[in-house]
Amino acid sequence: HECVERAVEKGAVAVAVETLTGCEAKVATLLVPDSRKALSKIALVFYAKPFEHITLIGVTGTNGKTTTTYLLESIVKAAGGKPGVLGTVNYRYSDKKLPAPVTTPESLDLIRLSREMVDHGVTHIVMEVSSHALDQGRTEDCPFNVAVFTNLSRDHLDYHKTMDEYFAAKSRLFTGLEAGPSGTAPWAVINLDDPRGKDLVAVTRSKVLTYGLGKECQVSADAVGMDGQGLRFRLRTPAGEAAIRSPLIGDFNVHNILAAAGAGLALNLPLETVVRGIEALKAIPGRLERVANRRGLTLVVDYSHKPDA
Repeated sequence: HECVERAVEKGAVAVAVETLTGCEAKVATLLVPDSRKALSKIALVFYAKPFEHITLIGVTGTNGKTTTTYLLESIVKAAGGKPGVLGTVNYRYSDKKLPAPVTTPESLDLIRLSREMVDHGVTHIVMEVSSHALDQGRTEDCPFNVAVFTNLSRDHLDYHKTMDEYFAAKSRLFTGLEAGPSGTAPWAVINLDDPRGKDLVAVTRSKVLTYGLGKECQVSADAVGMDGQGLRFRLRTPAGEAAIRSPLIGDFNVHNILAAAGAGLALNLPLETVVRGIEALKAIPGRLERVANRRGLTLVVDYSHKPDA
């Protein structure tokens, strides 16, 4: 609001504001209760409602968002779809890679990018959804077909102040799930091994698919083996069982794979397609990424910057 006068001087012909700024005599002024929410709705109309033409998948949680979106991108490709991804590493679709200044863009940029993706034939948008974005309403008008919860641990308390506030922000992705333009009921894919998982199951009104290593989880793993070359385990799902071999390393990647498998099944993809997509992903940039070397040493580059990591 401090910049309204400057925007008018530079040629803005209308403004949407929460409080009057003194520019009412110069330009059309629309008084709104929340200008961030207004921005999202204006962008949605301006960019001709891109979400009516794609499948939208959101992934939230403290850890695992990036890896889970890479796995889902690979699964969508295995199914013959054309994925677009918005996340921490970059924003990408087709052969384009754009720098990502933030994990989840402001609504205007998010909806503009979604329109570009749809115009380039993208069938599925896979999005990392940050707690900041949820708190600030950046994804308010995104009709997610599938929402994934990875986990919750200590992070961003400079912004959210308490873990309860942090969880409340994350939970908005699940309390806001509603049937999309096609009328199809959305899915919540929730990690039941995380203590907050049961809380999310209780508050969401969507269909729920749970994952984890616990006996009550619908998508789970057993006979887990791991070494410097990757992971192997038996994937157990409502759609059947399958052997998984993945080059990803680290026990936490079992949960990331289960999250992606659950989302793939929620999208009604065949189990064999989900497995093929998981096994096709060789590495994620900067996420326990192996560095090839002549001496055969296990060297990894990792982005870890949180207490859990």
